[in-house]
Amino acid sequence: METLLDIAIIITSIALVATILLQSKQAGLGGIGGAEVATTFSTRRGLEKTLFRATIVLSLVFFSLAIYTVYVSG
Repeated sequence: METLLDIAIIITSIALVATILLQSKQAGLGGIGGAEVATTFSTRRGLEKTLFRATIVLSLVFFSLAIYTVYVSG
């Protein structure tokens, strides 16, 4: 059972990282060095909205699995 939970956490974490990396819009290395980037705020549409919602769902699944794994192993 614990092995299955570990595999589920690994798969969920990889998917979560992928969705976060795919979301980064207009985020380059210039933002790290303090360079100003003109940002425009707009509503999310299409793929961006889907990735945003998928990130929320995957984060909830990840934290639920992590808490359940601690509960089962303890």
